[in-house]
Amino acid sequence: MRFGLPATEGLQAGGPLRAFFVIALLSVLMLTLLRTVGLRAFSMASETYASGTHSAAFVTCPNEQVAKDLARAKLSQVELDWLHIHQGCLNRAGKDNVKRKYQSRCGIVEKKLAACVNIVPKITSVYEWQGKIQEDSEVLLVSIHTSFYSWSNHPYEVAEVISLPIEQGNPPYLKWLGDAVPE
Repeated sequence: MRFGLPATEGLQAGGPLRAFFVIALLSVLMLTLLRTVGLRAFSMASETYASGTHSAAFVTCPNEQVAKDLARAKLSQVELDWLHIHQGCLNRAGKDNVKRKYQSRCGIVEKKLAACVNIVPKITSVYEWQGKIQEDSEVLLVSIHTSFYSWSNHPYEVAEVISLPIEQGNPPYLKWLGDAVPE
């Protein structure tokens, strides 16, 4: 007596059912990549906006200066002092070299990774952190971009970065956005 599903013969090597499953799996895995490439190609070819081409990132920062530094590639004297004390590389490389190296990690607008950054002052965040309810005064940075910026230099251990696709908007603004942030 034979037990099992009658359709299992199709799953054996070379069976048509197996081929179907492989094709279906590859299709699902490639869907996101193909959608992104297709949207960008359509947008470039037609000079019209394709839904989802750009994104808006929402990033909380501990204060306005941190938000500005992320947006503008500005290095404060406090940060220079920190580099001098903690990294000990100012004596070897010189102040300007260290400043340039550090600034290369910041400045999403100057690097054309974002067309626009809005800094919204004085928001209050209430959240649970390490088992305790916290309440902090923060600043919200809103970045409008086509590529995702590495937030590895954010001062928070777990940076709150949320990115949402822009589905539609004012056509002249969307054109400016595409021109301001090259592919």
